[in-house]
Amino acid sequence: MIKRLYVNNFRCLENFELSLSAFSSSLLVGKNGTGKTTVGNALEVLQLIARGTNRVRELIGVKDFAHGRSEVPIRFELEVDIKNVSYHYSLAFELPKSFKELRVAEERLFCDGQTIFARDSSQVTHHRDSDSQSNFVLDWHLVAMPVIHVQSEIDPLHIFKSWLANMLILAPIPQLVRGDSMGNTLMPDKHCTNFGEWFTGLLSHSPAAYGDIDGFLKDIMTDFKDIKNPVIGKNFRSLSIQFQQETASVNFAVEDLSDGEKCFLICAVVLAANKAYGPIFCFWDEPDNYISLSEASFFVTSLRRSFATGGQLLMTSHNSEGIRRFSAENTFVLDRRSHLEPTQVRLLEEIPIEGDLINALIGDDIE
Repeated sequence: MIKRLYVNNFRCLENFELSLSAFSSSLLVGKNGTGKTTVGNALEVLQLIARGTNRVRELIGVKDFAHGRSEVPIRFELEVDIKNVSYHYSLAFELPKSFKELRVAEERLFCDGQTIFARDSSQVTHHRDSDSQSNFVLDWHLVAMPVIHVQSEIDPLHIFKSWLANMLILAPIPQLVRGDSMGNTLMPDKHCTNFGEWFTGLLSHSPAAYGDIDGFLKDIMTDFKDIKNPVIGKNFRSLSIQFQQETASVNFAVEDLSDGEKCFLICAVVLAANKAYGPIFCFWDEPDNYISLSEASFFVTSLRRSFATGGQLLMTSHNSEGIRRFSAENTFVLDRRSHLEPTQVRLLEEIPIEGDLINALIGDDIE
């Protein structure tokens, strides 16, 4: 569970802090351009590091400085709780004068207050246990966490990296979602272009997950019958969905489903994944964007109910029915008066609102 996310000088986020420790699920709302997606971008930088990307230029660039303020480092801090153990990771990037590429200025990981590794400039100190440590020099343009050797599966560094790598940072583009797969994974990309491989990986990891996927899809699509994922060639599979009404049935390749139906599929796999190899953290940028108003309530409620029993959900929404599934206690309002000012964040319960929340959001009446 994420307890705190802090971001400074990254795009529109300056001295930005999000405290999530009290929530199994929470919502970000605000006008376009206020930074909702940017929160996901910040989390994605950290996720990519845990998945092995360590070259700075593949994570962040000069354009990511807020208003071109390159004299101030870009900084990320993440505090999480994993099985009642507290982890705190911090990372800062700088761009010295005459440099064209950012470099790492500082990087640290703590576990329950104890230093796992600390990095200042090019010098890295890795505390293997209470009695030993190793020191090495690392290129300033490489992040340290992916290259430090973990000793075992109970190594705090391994536990933290695995949790971070398994985060779901989602902003699906339905037109790019494909059901074909040549392999399997438990790590979908942000746009879910490798959905077929994710589905295959999930069922390879936990065959019982099919029951959870089947149950959700039958609840939201009454004529849903079955998912087929046959081997067509060597290591090649292709997902198709079967619908049935009385004795008649029809099959659709995933690519031929509607945008909303693809989002139903993604949601079903998110729910099953959280149960099969979670608890996981999921940031989903506008999951109800392609969902009709009549279906959005069930869609969002299913997500919130799943993460209430484990894991953590942070989502954004412009869908009125999706927003209604949250309350003032777990809804964060992001706002900035112009593109020249940083994003401000407040809990909705701290903002006086007269009348209906949805009407206030539509009318831009939140001050």
